[in-house]
Amino acid sequence: MALRLQIVALNNCSPVATPILAPFSRLRPHQNHRLPNCTTTTGMKANSSRLDSTGRKTSSFRCYSALTPELKTTLDKVVTSHKVVVFIKGTKEFPQCGFSNTVVQILKSLNVPFETINILENEMLRQGLKEYSSWPTFPQLYIDGDFFGGCDITVEAYKSGELQEVLEKAICS
Repeated sequence: MALRLQIVALNNCSPVATPILAPFSRLRPHQNHRLPNCTTTTGMKANSSRLDSTGRKTSSFRCYSALTPELKTTLDKVVTSHKVVVFIKGTKEFPQCGFSNTVVQILKSLNVPFETINILENEMLRQGLKEYSSWPTFPQLYIDGDFFGGCDITVEAYKSGELQEVLEKAICS
């Protein structure tokens, strides 16, 4: 019973975060969403093995993308409906990774209103977001609908003053 209460507590969102998180709870992997090529893929499945004309064994692969059209549309809506959004491991109140914590603390120190999305709650979101941003790691900071960067870029921009300028411009627009 205690475990169930902990899960309920983790899934209980504040009223502000609920509209953001709700679309991700409905996402499910789409089995037939194939990539046109295998250069960016989150999963590969061997279809068959055969011998080529020289007698070497070859395999053909079917590639799958985690970034379904439904997920892309949802991500587009989320990143454009808020001035500052950070996809992190954990929450604003309890980041579960040092890099996520660093970005959250920087934004808090600048007194910027921002939303966080916990990528640990949905594996499809986590994998699809890597394709969406073309960035393999988290956190991922979006400002005014555009991908800004991860932790290292955010720290460097904060130190140089660039982050403050970009945020001020976004908040005032």
